[in-house]
Amino acid sequence: MKASRMAVLAGALVTAVALAGCGSASSGSGAGGGAAATPSSGAAGTPGGAAGTPASGPASTVPAAGTGATLPAGGPVPTGFAATSVTFVSPEQAFVLGTAPCAHAPCTSIVRTLDRGASWRGLPAPVVPLGQPQDSAGPAVWGIRFADPGHGFVFGDGLWETTDGGEHWAAAAGPGGSILSLEVIDGQVLALTNVCGAQSGCAQTGTLVRRPVSGGAWHVVTRVSQPGTIATQARVAAVLDGSEVIVTGNGGLTYAAHAAPCAIQGVAWPSSVAVSGPGGLALLCAGSAAMGSVAKTVYVSDDLGAHWTKAGSPANGGDPAGIAAATPAQLVVAAESGASWLYHSGDSAARWGTAFQAGDGGQGWNDLGFTTTADGVVVHGPAISNDNKEGRPGQLLLTGDGGATWRAVRF
Repeated sequence: MKASRMAVLAGALVTAVALAGCGSASSGSGAGGGAAATPSSGAAGTPGGAAGTPASGPASTVPAAGTGATLPAGGPVPTGFAATSVTFVSPEQAFVLGTAPCAHAPCTSIVRTLDRGASWRGLPAPVVPLGQPQDSAGPAVWGIRFADPGHGFVFGDGLWETTDGGEHWAAAAGPGGSILSLEVIDGQVLALTNVCGAQSGCAQTGTLVRRPVSGGAWHVVTRVSQPGTIATQARVAAVLDGSEVIVTGNGGLTYAAHAAPCAIQGVAWPSSVAVSGPGGLALLCAGSAAMGSVAKTVYVSDDLGAHWTKAGSPANGGDPAGIAAATPAQLVVAAESGASWLYHSGDSAARWGTAFQAGDGGQGWNDLGFTTTADGVVVHGPAISNDNKEGRPGQLLLTGDGGATWRAVRF
């Protein structure tokens, strides 16, 4: 599984807020026993294990705008921080999971912004190394999602939970296996899990599961073929199941399955899905791959997948890495091969242009999604291992015009 497959989708790749719920992220389970606390990484802003001292107590807090609650004040951002996964809980407030060089591994770090990336503070992180589903021999993390400013999750091969805005983290009972994607929507935590191994990769069939945000047991929603990511927006979640699209409007308590309009392997096959509104979906189909060029076609539905209309085709350049929707008209497709591209359409997928391109050898994407009808986010070249020894960009990009243009954020 490429790093870009870890959570690239609408839901921002971002948590369920305002309009979207950052599209998708990979996560992991298998860490049992919510009672057994996993200590957070050192002092706020210090990569995991560097100091072993938690952030200071109640006095080290800041007001949470509009909520009456307080949040950890945090500390300096670790030097050399590189992003892996991002989650927004409002148009302004976001948490980013990543890593930075440190003296004592693991070097997993979390940073937070209260002003949409104008400034950042470092927060404690679970003392667990950054990793990938197919490469982890033990506990590892690769995704972050928050339900609200106080309650959040870090996931991978294991699950960690905070209820105080990231000042403390504890191991939580996971659903089993590696969590490839996790989203919080409609009072439920939805997760896509799979069995992954360093030698065998990930199985062809995984499981969509749910549990209440407040806690409790995990429940199976359905088995899923070729599991990838969960797309969320407007209290709707969608997941690809081979040649079908699974849709739920109540956090997985019930769901419907609809056939995709493309179902021929190698010619046209569902690649990713985005929720574009209360009744809308956008589906990216891909096929006919050759030398870094892949035919891509977008289909749209205004009845949550019961019927589909062929809308248009982004450029062939790059392997498809995800689709996200700010509105039914504003769509973005991520791709990667010899380079990394973001393609944008402002007219419901009829016409497409290149909104962003990096000649980076195809370092890819994670957590592409929207938090409002204009504001979106994506991680370019996400860090995939402890202290980012590969030197990947780990760069956060933001858009304020529905994906037509993107700018890099400095941590």
